[in-house]
Order: sequence, then C-alpha cells, then structure tokens
Amino acid sequence: MKIIINMKAFFNSPSFRRGLGGGLLCLLLSSCGLYGKYERPDNLNTKGLIRDVVSDTDTLQSNADDNFGNLPWREVFTDPQLQSLIEKALENNTDLRNAALNVKMMETALKVSKLAFLPSIAIGPQGTISRVQMDGASTTKTYQLPISASWTIDLFGNLLSQKRSAQMKLLATKDYQVVVKTNIICGVANLYYTLMMLDEQLAIVTDMEGLTKETWDMMKLQMELGRARSTSVQSCEANYYSILTQKADIKRQIREMENSMSLLLNEAGHQIERGSFYNQSLPTKFSTGVGLQLLSNRADVHAAEMALAQCYYDTQTARSRFYPNITLTAAATFTNSLGTQIVNPGKWILSAVGALAQPIFAHGQIVAGLKVAKAQQEQALNTFQNTILKAGNEVSNALLLYNSCDEKSKLEAKRVDVLTQTVADTRQLYTSKGSTYLEVIQAQSSLLNARISKVTDDFTKMQAVVNLYQALGGGSK
Repeated sequence: MKIIINMKAFFNSPSFRRGLGGGLLCLLLSSCGLYGKYERPDNLNTKGLIRDVVSDTDTLQSNADDNFGNLPWREVFTDPQLQSLIEKALENNTDLRNAALNVKMMETALKVSKLAFLPSIAIGPQGTISRVQMDGASTTKTYQLPISASWTIDLFGNLLSQKRSAQMKLLATKDYQVVVKTNIICGVANLYYTLMMLDEQLAIVTDMEGLTKETWDMMKLQMELGRARSTSVQSCEANYYSILTQKADIKRQIREMENSMSLLLNEAGHQIERGSFYNQSLPTKFSTGVGLQLLSNRADVHAAEMALAQCYYDTQTARSRFYPNITLTAAATFTNSLGTQIVNPGKWILSAVGALAQPIFAHGQIVAGLKVAKAQQEQALNTFQNTILKAGNEVSNALLLYNSCDEKSKLEAKRVDVLTQTVADTRQLYTSKGSTYLEVIQAQSSLLNARISKVTDDFTKMQAVVNLYQALGGGSK
C-alpha cells in the first residue's frame, strides 16, 4: 500500500507555524466583521407617517394593539357570496400559484447554499483491457476506482454570507406571496362592490326611464289637447333616449366587471352572483397603528427590508473575496495498476492536499464588485425608506377618502330628498300650467344625477375601507 500525505508535513513545518500561521491569525482577527448580522438602520424616518384626517398639522396616534389590518379578512368582508368568491380566487388564481412556486424555488436555492458547507465527493470508476498482437501475448486488465473529496473551509464568511443572503431572498419571496394574496382579496372585494354599485345605478336609471317615459306620454297628450308644442314632445323623447343610452352603458360596464372578476377566479367570463348594495356591513371605526408597526404588517414593506438585508450580506460576500480561499482535497484510489506494476488484488493509494489561494491582482474585479455591492445596498436602503413613506401615504389617503365620502354621502341624501320633492312639485305645477316643461326636465335630470352621485359616494366609501385594509397589510392572517 502506497500512502501519500502532504498535509501533515505542510502544517507541521516551522515556516507555516511562524509565518503563514501568524498571517492567518491576523486575517481571522481582521475578518470578524464579515460574520456580523443585519440590523435595521436607526436613521429611518418613521415618525408622523399617517396624517390626521381633520387637522392639517397633526399625525394620527391610534391604538397600535388594535390595528384594523390585523383583522382576518372574513371579519372584514362578511357577505357570504363575497367570501365564497374570495376563497375561490385564493384557490385558483394563477398569480398566487406562481408566487407559491417562487417560494419553492427559493427554498431549493437556500438548501443548495447550506450544502455548500459540506465536502463535495465524486467517484469515477474506469477499467482498461489491452492486448499486444504477437505470438504468446497475454491480455492485460487494469482498473481504477477513484474517490475524491474537496472541502472549502469558510474561515472568512464567504459561504455564510451567501447562505444568509439566500435566507433573506426566501423571506422576501414569501412576502411577495402575501402581497399577491392581499391584492387578490382586496381586488375581489372591490370588483364585488363595483358590481353592486352598478346594479344600484341600473335600478336608478330604470326608475328614471319609467319617469321620463311617463313625462313623454303626458307631453304627447298635452300636444293632442293643444297645450304643448311638438318641440316639447321631441325634447321629452330625446330625454327618454338619453336615459336608455345610460342604461345600455351601465349594462356594458356590468359585463366588463363580471369578466374581470372571472379572470381573478381563473375562469371564463360568466355571471357573478351577488347581494344588494345597501345590505352590506363594513367596519366604520378604524385603528391603524403607527410608525414601525407598519414594517411588520405590510408585506411589501417587509420585503423591501429583506431586500436591504440581502444586499447587506451580498456586500459581506464581496468583502470576503479579498481574503484567502482555503481548500482541503483528499483522494483515494483502489487500483491494480501501480505505475509499471500490475498487482492483484488491487491496492489503495491515498493522498491529501491543502491549498491556500490569496488573490493579489484580479483585474480590479474584486474591488469593483465591492463598490457595486455597496451601491446596491445604498439603493436598497433608499427603496426601503421610500416604501415606508408610501405605505403611510396610502393609509392617510384611504382614511381621508373614507371620511370625505361619508360626509358627502350624508349631504347627497339630503339633496336627493329635496330633489325628489322638487320633481313631484314641478310635475304638478306643469299640469296646472304653473311651470314649463324645461323645469320638469331640469328637475328630473338633477334628481338622476343626485341619486347616482349618492350611490357613487357610498361605493367610494366602501372602496376606501378596502383600500385602508390593503394599505395596513390586511389579509395576511
């Protein structure tokens, strides 16, 4: 048996102990910073993220333990038909399925980065049969069964920082999956409320269709009695057709919204069963939480921070490339061919080698790589800060929209009551020649617009609730 061991003599040599060993110790001490973990920057601007909906200068200070965004989506959207649609969308939506597959791919990448700490092992058996074409020649058979192993010693954190970077990327991918889930929940809710709003507008226009048809018939009767001109009848007819045009347009919008909803459900376009617009029950009191709580609730904000952490570890990886790369390689071969001799049975040949490679000049690639990594880390920090501010802005806008539409809806309700009475009074005055037909048309048009505006404001208020829930990271629980 022939054994070749180079490592023992290498590490036991006096030159290694005095020179190279001391150098490695210095390198180890100087590389302690390569093992540091990511910490959230303390200079982030997170104060006053959410403006008060009344005061122009104050910011909202709510109970952070009672955050509206923490409610499960079934407690926010209580309509059974809407809940059924949301469940179907979460089960079938293509974007959510792809997000889940992305998570699986990142989990596989993380496993690969963890396995990098283990030795790599390879085996390559081979055999040879040779015969010389001469009288009395014999056949020579040789074989080899080589096994080799290589292990990179991660003294300077290169593999560790790559593993941590993969962990952060996995967390960011999971955050994206949550973002997709939240978008689907809120998207289905918005489309559902839009359909019901259009249904209500269609009912209003249908009522107005009957009213304008009745006015047109009355004007035709008045013309036959000589109390109205043909131009007045034509105006009534034109107003009636205008209402029919609005009705056709609303029906088209309903079909388009149903097709959009079907697409979210990953189904072909079809009719969507839904409830009544004014039978919906949505929360009316909200607590948002402020400051850093948004960082834990909003999946996209958390993903931005994970991207920053990933860049931090990528910078550590780039910095570790300035340090030596130490690799241990061992090989074992079972063979019957020992140079000029062929023996049977075969013998083992063993060898072990240690290699240390210190980069000195790499065409500036290592230095450039570190500069790029630092710049990318700074970009990620800027993106993280901006994402935080955008989150606060979205919450502020949703609260403002809700309060504004709530106030407008109450005023529109009073306006509708007044105009309803105005239409009745104007029609009665017209029949007694106390007003002109123009006043009747104007009163009817004003009532139609007021009723549609009332429905639109109520719908926008519903939409503001959905937007606030989404802005606070709702739907993740």
